[in-house]
Amino acid sequence: MNDTFLKACRGEQTDYTPIWMMRQAGRYLPEYQAVRGNVTFLELCKNPELCVEVTLQPIDLLNMDAAILFSDILIPMEAMGTPLMFHEGKGPIFPEPIRTQDAVNRLRVPDPDAETGFVMETIRLLRRELNVPLIGFSGAPFTLATYLIEGGSSKVFWETKKMMFTAPELFHALMDKITECTSLYLQAQARAGAQALQIFDSWAGVLAPCDFEEFALPYVQRIINDLKDTGLPIIYFANNGATLLDLSVQSGADVIGLDWRINIGEAITRVGEKAVQGNIDPFALLLPEAKLRKRIQGILDGARDAHGHIFNLGHGIHQFTPPAQAKLAVDLVHELSAR
Repeated sequence: MNDTFLKACRGEQTDYTPIWMMRQAGRYLPEYQAVRGNVTFLELCKNPELCVEVTLQPIDLLNMDAAILFSDILIPMEAMGTPLMFHEGKGPIFPEPIRTQDAVNRLRVPDPDAETGFVMETIRLLRRELNVPLIGFSGAPFTLATYLIEGGSSKVFWETKKMMFTAPELFHALMDKITECTSLYLQAQARAGAQALQIFDSWAGVLAPCDFEEFALPYVQRIINDLKDTGLPIIYFANNGATLLDLSVQSGADVIGLDWRINIGEAITRVGEKAVQGNIDPFALLLPEAKLRKRIQGILDGARDAHGHIFNLGHGIHQFTPPAQAKLAVDLVHELSAR
């Protein structure tokens, strides 16, 4: 197996800088679209054989150094007992938002093997097929809570912050339950065979540092502490989180994910003895080859003093990115970082 990614997570010397891309199995690939055209998104997420197929696509087509399990961060939220729908153009919708103590009380903490067993089966099947490490993942509790409270995506997070500031006990009760669910879910992924785990905090950047420290970070810390016995590398990614970087380091994660809004050299200085993952702007993949080469070289140069570096986008790959440009980026990272 090519274990370059795992070595970088652990801060070990590697022959080159490994690369994978968030949302690397997805809408930008025609091969994915061919699979997706026959099923709904939720049906795809719950079909292990199809999840294996789309997880493998960017490995086979683009030569990524790690695979990430194809699923969605909201799958365990549905298992908690709240209806979930996906609408084209609108994204995920929870038609029964969680905004009262009674609603929180009705949420259950599911057995991940019994109620999300299709995820664990996907992991087991993938481990038989892959020659690169497999990353399992979950959403972070704050990000998951925003979807449950808002009833879907949001731009201003009015309902979430209203609960935080006017009913903090209710907010913390919801976070406690989501945290327990998420911790068990990631432990089950580890047992099934995941070789690293990433926690996505997609909406953490909407918080002031003091609010992140009070309302989000303790729950991430609890999950990561629960995962220590797995021995797996843990990646924590707080999107739009440059202002939260010093606090993110306190999460206990082995690898800190970086978006593109911070210079990678500056981030590495602040992160200290932890590996980093990132951090090219996803839209920079549209650059012509010479400029893309220069951009990638700049990030590699900036990361030379990192305890370990995994090259990645600063967020998920955009659905209209030409696959040839993604392949070019992978090839350039491998070429330019070869020791």
